[in-house]
Amino acid sequence: MKIMVTGLRGIPNIQGGVETHAQHLYPLLANMGCDIEIILRPQFIAPNSPDHWKGISLRKIWSPKASGLEAFVHTFLAILYAGITRPDIVHIHAVGPAIMTPLARILGLKVVVTHHGPDYDREKWGKFPRWILRTGEKLGMKWANQRIVISNVIMAMVKTKYHVDSNLIFNGVTIPELPESDHEIEQFNLTKGRYILQVSRLVPEKRQLDLVKAFIEANLTNWKLVITGLINSDDTYTRDLLAYSHNNNNIIFTDYQSGETLHQLYAHAGMFILPSSHEGLPIALLEAMSYGLPVIASNIPANLEISLDKDQYFELGNISQLSNRLMHFSKQAISDNDRETIRAWVKSKYNWEDIAKLTLDTYQQTM
Repeated sequence: MKIMVTGLRGIPNIQGGVETHAQHLYPLLANMGCDIEIILRPQFIAPNSPDHWKGISLRKIWSPKASGLEAFVHTFLAILYAGITRPDIVHIHAVGPAIMTPLARILGLKVVVTHHGPDYDREKWGKFPRWILRTGEKLGMKWANQRIVISNVIMAMVKTKYHVDSNLIFNGVTIPELPESDHEIEQFNLTKGRYILQVSRLVPEKRQLDLVKAFIEANLTNWKLVITGLINSDDTYTRDLLAYSHNNNNIIFTDYQSGETLHQLYAHAGMFILPSSHEGLPIALLEAMSYGLPVIASNIPANLEISLDKDQYFELGNISQLSNRLMHFSKQAISDNDRETIRAWVKSKYNWEDIAKLTLDTYQQTM
């Protein structure tokens, strides 16, 4: 089958949940015999980047740089391109790009839409963008040949709102080999097991400011807070976050990291925190657990679906409760056996190879 994929910024090593999902999923589908072409947004891709990666064709199609129009225009052009190239299936990721599902169907294309979460709940959007995203969700769910959802919460919501069935296929995680070296974390002056890690985009719904406030309140001895995510100095939230933290030498912003540096940041952390107000099914949380890390998460439905122990959750926005969780977990020693138990549980439930097989089944149903 020839599959054209749109709705994401690009791969490989582009920050974002949908991008991480695609980076893991599509090489496996290519190995299973699918002819995969992913449509990229040029402003996120290096000018000299290759046209192929791990058996996948990568094609840049122009998109505007204005965030309110970027996904809309890019997906529109991608669907027109698909109308010419005639793939067997167009796979659209996320509810914003899914607004183009009716156009794809009118052009005679078969469409699979993956609902990664209600993006209209993100704090950054105003009334009109929220309307666009809600409309994209409605049109995507109503017009797609097949729908994929990444959590039980989203599946139930889609059934209730649109009276359609969907295929539940979780996000996944690759279980890494744990590194012996810690040389990459030395550049940030970190000690193994004595720092709290948070990895995500620096955006309001990820609630890094809540974490910073809780860390300062906890006043942990010999612990540091490490926040890993792309620093955009033109962004108001990022500037406010950096300004609030700048007098505290125990709060470290690493900027965006990937490869061996990110690998070692995860591997040597003492705990991982996800204080978000919005998630689909949080890949970063699963990645942290794939390293055997103790994790703490806000009590939003997407995080609750991971089924952590009760004391690993805190009430969204409750700074004091999060601070108390940090103090409690900083005093808990975790053994190598405990870490391997966490890793084995994640592998059994969120395996990318199983996810790729289920996605291929969905493609076959669509055909």
